[in-house]
Amino acid sequence: MSTPTPANTQPAATAAAPEAVKPSNFLRQIIESDLEKGTYATRRWAGSPGDAAHHAAGEPDPAKIRTRFPPEPNGYLHVGHAKSICINFGLARDYGGVCHLRFDDTNPEKEDTEYVNSIIDAVKWLGFDWAQLGQAPGSAAPYQASDYFDFMYRAAEHLIEAGHAYVDEQTPEEMRVNRGDFGKPGVNSPFRSRTPAENLARFREMRDGKLADGAAVLRAKIDMASPNINMRDPAIYRIRRATHHNTGDAWCIYPMYTFAHPIEDALEQITHSICTLEFEDQRPFYDWLMDRLCEGGLLAAPAPKQYEFARLNLTYVITSKRKLAQLVQEGKVNGWDDPRMPTIVGLRRRGYTPAAIQMFAERIGVTKSDSWIDYSTLEGCLREDLEAKAHRGMAVLDPVKLVLTNWDEVMGPGHLEPCQLPALPHPPEGTESPVRHFTIGKEVWIEREDFAEVPPKGYKRLYPPRPGADGQMLPGNTVRLKGGYVIECTGCNKDADGNITEVLATVVPDTKSGTPGADSVKVKAAITWVGVADGVNAEVRMYDRLFSDAHPDAGGKNFLESLNPNSLKVVTAIVEPSLANAKPDDKFQFERHGYFVADRVDHRAEKPVFNLAVGLKDSWGK
Repeated sequence: MSTPTPANTQPAATAAAPEAVKPSNFLRQIIESDLEKGTYATRRWAGSPGDAAHHAAGEPDPAKIRTRFPPEPNGYLHVGHAKSICINFGLARDYGGVCHLRFDDTNPEKEDTEYVNSIIDAVKWLGFDWAQLGQAPGSAAPYQASDYFDFMYRAAEHLIEAGHAYVDEQTPEEMRVNRGDFGKPGVNSPFRSRTPAENLARFREMRDGKLADGAAVLRAKIDMASPNINMRDPAIYRIRRATHHNTGDAWCIYPMYTFAHPIEDALEQITHSICTLEFEDQRPFYDWLMDRLCEGGLLAAPAPKQYEFARLNLTYVITSKRKLAQLVQEGKVNGWDDPRMPTIVGLRRRGYTPAAIQMFAERIGVTKSDSWIDYSTLEGCLREDLEAKAHRGMAVLDPVKLVLTNWDEVMGPGHLEPCQLPALPHPPEGTESPVRHFTIGKEVWIEREDFAEVPPKGYKRLYPPRPGADGQMLPGNTVRLKGGYVIECTGCNKDADGNITEVLATVVPDTKSGTPGADSVKVKAAITWVGVADGVNAEVRMYDRLFSDAHPDAGGKNFLESLNPNSLKVVTAIVEPSLANAKPDDKFQFERHGYFVADRVDHRAEKPVFNLAVGLKDSWGK
């Protein structure tokens, strides 16, 4: 018996060339303007990140633009990160540039190589690569902010010597009070007037471990009266005795993110540093730092520029790493890759495809205004992607046995009749659909809801004979077993408690699908089924949204109170034999039920496990 192999769903970035015309947005307009004006045309690239002297010895940069995706390796990436990945890598791809994958690993206490590996895997799975132009895809290692610690320290000393930074030894509480607020300017630190030589000596003592954790910080000297609180002498280095996953115990001082991030961009010759709106107030410091280090000749000009877009706000989802970690740690979900989680590993296990996620990122667009995207938009992209790719199959999720009482008489005792249906109803133009093979015999499984002793109005599936208006018995309803025969319902059997154990029907001869007699009997419905003889038992996990509240953590609510108690239901289903050889991560449409994926972790040939990826239509809340 031949078994069709489900179509592979390759990442959009490798499966097809990018569309010729992309919807415009403000980021594209900025990039196109910069390219037209030649803003970055004089840049040079030495083949690796470095300071001004390093790049001056290089060649003219072959990349027209450089973007970056700089996650902190302190957790698993989620759907919001997926949007950022698609934006940064997509813009670089579309404008002849390069996007760098860089780990912003400046906080040693929260980072782990587990997260590093998961991030690399997520970006690759989404279909993107960070190799330089001319390099083979997959040949480049990601960059790490921690590799730049030496330069960052050098930059800090330069700021001190130029009078732009000082060591502050106020307590954290004193600094908080003296910083002021939105209605009150800050107060200068009593340590602000130290000479550059004094600050440099004290900073080196910080570096050499002569001061306790929290005893001092290095602050930029800008303006304590600035209306932007982020410009009121922000801290740029702190003492933190912690082993770093990359640099070990080489450092006991670490740069602050707001200081490190612009430097990382500049060393990598990034042109357009794209981030979310919460960093908008940090942009003046970004520009201030770039100006100071370019003036000092440490960094090459022109410096990168920061641009902000609205982060993804998706209904029925939380994207706080802390809260996602809480769900995992408290056992509310089964790990970071639980198919109900909005993590990329969770979406992947749920059955989402790279193409669907890229389509979603494209469809929701890029704006500077915060808004909410309904979860159904994400689901719709998956349906659209799988519609033409996912092989069809029949599965019975709530089975009851159907016995064709005249089968032996009509077809012969024990006879199994071969049947077939196309695996793809609409194959790509110029190709033929693979064919699914299965058999029908005296006993088949049907969905329990496909039989009703007393049918409601408009019910078109199986129901038994019933009295007519004149008192005469009307025959039971006729339906087609999809891909098989027309049958007529004759009744049912029940157990001692009145539960239906078998549905009874007769087969109408010479009505097999695909034969000349297939249309000899008109029916109003066709139902899905699986033969008892060749059906395969499978565990099917019916997933739903993790939260029942569209905004589970809004307004300070306890998000755990919004957990959907029906977000997972596990059933023992029976699937047609074409699904028996499914490989982990193969995707199918279970006809009438939805799109399903063979679980990439638990699925085995001897114990098939399928996850509901998305229903055939949006029925949430209806």
